[in-house]
Amino acid sequence: MSNVKRIKLGSQGLEVSALGLGCMGMSFAYGPPKPEADMIHLIHHAINSGVTLLNTSDVYGPFTNEILIGKALKGIPREKVEIATKFGLRLKDGFNEVIVCGEPEFVRASCEASLKRLGVDCIDLYYAHRIDPKVPIEVTMGELKKLVEEGKIKYIGLSEASPASIRRAHAVHPISAVQLEWSLWT
Repeated sequence: MSNVKRIKLGSQGLEVSALGLGCMGMSFAYGPPKPEADMIHLIHHAINSGVTLLNTSDVYGPFTNEILIGKALKGIPREKVEIATKFGLRLKDGFNEVIVCGEPEFVRASCEASLKRLGVDCIDLYYAHRIDPKVPIEVTMGELKKLVEEGKIKYIGLSEASPASIRRAHAVHPISAVQLEWSLWT
């Protein structure tokens, strides 16, 4: 039996474990990628302990973190986890050049690719990793709203967004979560 509380995010019905598992460091950033079998075991342990929110991004790896989560979730009932992933960063030459992109075509292509890598029909919480300063947030949100209507994503989140961007985005479609890096190192 799990002691991890459940909380509601936003007003649209998203409910997740109060503790989430940030999966970035499994495949990216803090040193070399960790052994896949160990990370799958860790994900299973988290889920069995009541941590059901798994947080990733298409850029982690790049792409390999979503693939890892997809492998870990094989055989686990879909309703036991909430998957949060992000889109919006286009990479050139690895990480030598990172371009923020909120163009509707990129939003849709990123979602389709994430669904495939994760091995799911629907992403629970889909975040814009960063806000594209060249594309009005209303345009990006319009495409995300279509993805909700099509059943490809359930809820929308923004990462590293200003209060003004959040208000403008929320006017197009409700925002269920806002993610901000809160780190002793940054």
